[in-house]
Amino acid sequence: MHIGFPFRLDGRGRTGAVDDDAYARGLIEQVLFTSPGERVNRPDFGSGLRRLVFEPVSGEIAIATTALVQAELQQWLADEVEIAAVDVTVQDGTLRVTVAYRTPAAAQTRTAVFTRAL
Repeated sequence: MHIGFPFRLDGRGRTGAVDDDAYARGLIEQVLFTSPGERVNRPDFGSGLRRLVFEPVSGEIAIATTALVQAELQQWLADEVEIAAVDVTVQDGTLRVTVAYRTPAAAQTRTAVFTRAL
């Protein structure tokens, strides 16, 4: 069991715990939606995904954004999560990131979808 993200208390007033899959999903979400410079002791942590949504929409930007996000996930989570694929889309003011990943404890690839309204 791992400490849940975001941090919370369970029904007994103790630190909320999550299983391996929820923990991996939380780690991915932290990398995706943290902007570089947002963390004091790790100023280079994060993908910078939010600032890229203001770029003009084109195939090249979509490919570059997907590659950037996959590289950041690999950099920060290589010891915890194996990233299989990443897809980033922006449609009607909503950012949608689909990540296929596998944890060392899991035999199969899982897919998580993260959305944020812009």
